[in-house]
Amino acid sequence: MEHNGNVRLRPPRHRVGSRAIGWWTLQSALFALPLPLTFGILSLSIPPTRAFFAWATLISAVPGLLYMAVMPAWRYRVHRWEATDQAVYAASGWLWQQWRVVPLSRIQTVDTLRGPLQQMFGLSGVTVTTASAAGAVKIKGLDHRVADDLVAHLTRFTQATPGDAT
Repeated sequence: MEHNGNVRLRPPRHRVGSRAIGWWTLQSALFALPLPLTFGILSLSIPPTRAFFAWATLISAVPGLLYMAVMPAWRYRVHRWEATDQAVYAASGWLWQQWRVVPLSRIQTVDTLRGPLQQMFGLSGVTVTTASAAGAVKIKGLDHRVADDLVAHLTRFTQATPGDAT
């Protein structure tokens, strides 16, 4: 795991929960569908502007449906995480991908987040806060039990890891 006293850089091993695909699909639908649905309703109800709103429905629906079809699966392929006795590894994003490694000695706090949509899918997020200017490391889309185990692991090992977390 360590190489010359430093944490060895490598991709994280674990995928997030497979239910994250459904969670991200629902999120993308909530983002992508209101405008085309509004245009679709308007195209049915206002006779002089039906053609305009029909085109507006089509033009706004195509990119939204493509986003809904591509983003969740792509994001699932990218999002990975791992926690060892030395560091937390996290890869996230889909168009702009980010890969982060945090040595346990740099961790200040570990938080769990379970928003309403995540709860519907039995998922949680874990936020690992450090003193880094890059901000916290967020691992989203974990099964509730996996997230709880991760928080317990990080709490146990950060307490036993020497360093001042700054």
